[in-house]
Amino acid sequence: MRGITYAPPVIAIVGAGAAGLATAIFAARRGVGGPVVLLDSARRPGAKILVSGGSRCNVTNATVTERDFNGSPPHLVRRLLRGFGVAETVAFFREIGVPLHGEEHGKLFPDANRSRVVLEALLDEAVRRGVVLRAGERVEAVEASEPGWHVRTARGILEASHVVLATGGLSLPKTGSDGHGLRMAEALGHSVVPTTPALVPLVLEGSFHAPLSGVAQEVELAVRAGDRVVDRRRGALLWTHFGVSGPAVLDVSRHWLRALLEGREAAVEANLLPGRDFASAEAELVRWAAGSPRLTVARALSTWLPAAVAEAVAREAGVVDVPLGHLPRGERRALVRGLVNRTLPVVASRGYAFAEATAGGVPLAEVDTRTMESRRRKGLFLVGEMLDVDGRIGGFNFQWAWSSAWAAAGGLRGGL
Repeated sequence: MRGITYAPPVIAIVGAGAAGLATAIFAARRGVGGPVVLLDSARRPGAKILVSGGSRCNVTNATVTERDFNGSPPHLVRRLLRGFGVAETVAFFREIGVPLHGEEHGKLFPDANRSRVVLEALLDEAVRRGVVLRAGERVEAVEASEPGWHVRTARGILEASHVVLATGGLSLPKTGSDGHGLRMAEALGHSVVPTTPALVPLVLEGSFHAPLSGVAQEVELAVRAGDRVVDRRRGALLWTHFGVSGPAVLDVSRHWLRALLEGREAAVEANLLPGRDFASAEAELVRWAAGSPRLTVARALSTWLPAAVAEAVAREAGVVDVPLGHLPRGERRALVRGLVNRTLPVVASRGYAFAEATAGGVPLAEVDTRTMESRRRKGLFLVGEMLDVDGRIGGFNFQWAWSSAWAAAGGLRGGL
């Protein structure tokens, strides 16, 4: 670069999000032997870290396995997780001054409960380890040269021996994710699995959901593609003015979107009474009718459901004020079907602007998972959300960032 001289070999890392920052830190810690230059288009890198986990940053989870991820083959994901797992992650963050604590569903958060603490600790550690951060400098292209790489930015050309692409996917574009890194990977010979939002709220047609906005409940969701169920989850659903959100919805969203992308008919089915099936729910209603025949349907359902949902389901069936003792068999069975086998009328997702992750990307099989080096271009490395690996909600995508970064740092050290 004009006016700046780096002693060779320079390692250029494109993208200063979670994976890019971690790769830079781990590479410097492991003694790669040359300057590590971290480039990011944002003047203040790490925006996605700041907004994650309700601005508390769900750093990882107490238990992480390959079964928590989608996309690339599980055995390849497992190899990365074994190299740098939860224990190593917890120890690393403790070392840089960010102790973690556990919460519901195994989520690990910083004790300070502020994502800014995580970002500042990572940035401080990068500086302490001698990483050169060039913020507000967008990489326009990465081109192979002899014997290394030309990294083109608006300020000129940076010559590098190795390049790490860590630009993320397309989720939360306001944080700078625009898919540019995937286009660069394609230009360098990689294939890209078509992308869709993941961990994203779903939009429903109709009006059933609107009066329930803000009500949360436990459900079991199933995504059906064609004639088979491709995913099933139990967890919290949040009714909203536009449709549904909440952990269970976010987890199944990618499966509904992938089925549509593949040209299959897709549906999201909800059991509002998780743990009960049609027969057990109907039998309980029959027992109630015998013991409390004057109890209205809506009041009866409120023992199972939030009161607003109970009334909405009963009103939809036209039996809100009907006593259980006067409920005809046909209407009772239709009511139960609406409880345990309800098809949610999903018409769309809320898109990348509201997605917490991206499904799709460079196939993991196109990199050496021992080092994260490209199998297509020697000296090129890919980490984090660039790859066709997306985790469920609960800290798993951050763990993927740390694990892939650690492997890349080892590959960089061995490649010099």
